[in-house]
Amino acid sequence: MARNLGVRELARLIGVLPQELSNWEYGKRIPKVEQVGLLMGVLVVEPGERARLLDLAKNAREPSWLEKRVPGVATNVSNYAEHERAADAIFDWEPAVIPGLFQTPAYVRALMRARGLQPEQVERVAQSRLERRKALTRHDPLDYHVLVGEVAMRAEVGDAQVMAEQLRYLLKASQRRHIRLQVMPVPVGPADGPSHNFAVLDFPALPSIVFVELHHASAYLYDDDQVASYRAAAKSMAASAMGEGESAQFIEEVIAELGGSDG
Repeated sequence: MARNLGVRELARLIGVLPQELSNWEYGKRIPKVEQVGLLMGVLVVEPGERARLLDLAKNAREPSWLEKRVPGVATNVSNYAEHERAADAIFDWEPAVIPGLFQTPAYVRALMRARGLQPEQVERVAQSRLERRKALTRHDPLDYHVLVGEVAMRAEVGDAQVMAEQLRYLLKASQRRHIRLQVMPVPVGPADGPSHNFAVLDFPALPSIVFVELHHASAYLYDDDQVASYRAAAKSMAASAMGEGESAQFIEEVIAELGGSDG
């Protein structure tokens, strides 16, 4: 497959400029681990060699594959957004906040201010959220299965008006046929899965990956066994959560409690 690809075509497939790819080839720049993973997927590298090269990539730079974050500012967001655009299906588990693809500008601003971001940073994040929404409205929209914790629905982000507006938008967005939204109730919780945020991303012609987000760090997982483990956890968690209809009804009830309406 890969031997017929030129530099420009290969660069296009992994989402970088041809010059950037040349810089990697001649050792002028060090690619990020997720870029190495995408590159090996396109080149159809054998599993054993893939593991060895990923290990080299993880230790080629500081910080390592587990990237540290300043609280409130995710350094991996732009990289994740690129993967999000390239994916054709994503399972997303968000225990404590409304998923980024669904966040309204008012919700984003309130959330980022609470995390201590400066005004210019807040606006930058709000704009990036709006850009990311295009994955749900493009010609071939993302197949998006999202699991949201009840905590996220009841959190005090901004005021009641901000939350009611946010939940109304969430409810409306979930009615699209390519979106499946489920709520994980508090008494149940992710007993059969991770409590931290994670997303399983599937691509048309590349291996699936997992994005894991912790409080002060985030990571991409490429190992087939790790991906399979998270995929199994996603399936188990979805089975424990409210169904789609029940989830929609629950959101309507929370909106009513906030003094809003679903109309």
